[in-house]
Amino acid sequence: MKIAVIGGTGLIGSQVVEKLRAAGHEVGAYSLSTGVDVITGEGLAEALAGADVVVNLTNSPTFDDASPEFFRTSMENILDAARAAGVGHAVVLSIVGVDEIPDLVYYRAKTLQEDLLKAGRIPYSIVRATQFMEFMNAVMSWTDEDGTVRLPATPLQPIAAEEVAAAVAEVAAGPPLNGTLDIAGPDVIPLDEIGRMTLSARPDGRTVVTDDSAGMFAAVPGDALVPKGEAWIAPTHYRDWLT
Repeated sequence: MKIAVIGGTGLIGSQVVEKLRAAGHEVGAYSLSTGVDVITGEGLAEALAGADVVVNLTNSPTFDDASPEFFRTSMENILDAARAAGVGHAVVLSIVGVDEIPDLVYYRAKTLQEDLLKAGRIPYSIVRATQFMEFMNAVMSWTDEDGTVRLPATPLQPIAAEEVAAAVAEVAAGPPLNGTLDIAGPDVIPLDEIGRMTLSARPDGRTVVTDDSAGMFAAVPGDALVPKGEAWIAPTHYRDWLT
């Protein structure tokens, strides 16, 4: 099978490419660095020529009001190129609970991306993942001031990036879901507790204070970021990943 991975040089994309190639597929890894621009459309026709599947792992460079236009333009350009090339399956990586958090513009933008894919007249699959374990330290840095990290007690179910890549690769190599697959790590942990676990395993002098008004995740209602119902549960626990 010939598979084009757009955003194929990033944290998830590079691992998806590696896993698909190891499984015997013909895989192209594309990004701005390889001459493919999803905003102008440059290089997309060449990248998708002869492809059976396109995997879209591109991401907005910002989380602000510019993100909806990024996801709209990039999704429309990829779908246009995929239809012209006769691609039979389009895959997108999204976020668990993304349509339940309208107060965050980035989450509204990702919901828009999903909606465009569903309406795009190409068989599709959406893989919704929970927050990556690799990003937890960055999340802590958003509310770090003078050695104190303020975090809300928002329930999360973090997953390792390698396991996200494995799920995306498996879906890309299979038949279209024409629906959504939720994937998550094995444990539901409040974000403030994730911060304490992180600093216990990797102490750097900072401390965590619970503050339900702090940072982006303060806008998350209840357990919106935790899968409801059936989901694919990865095996790696956050505490084990830290060590």
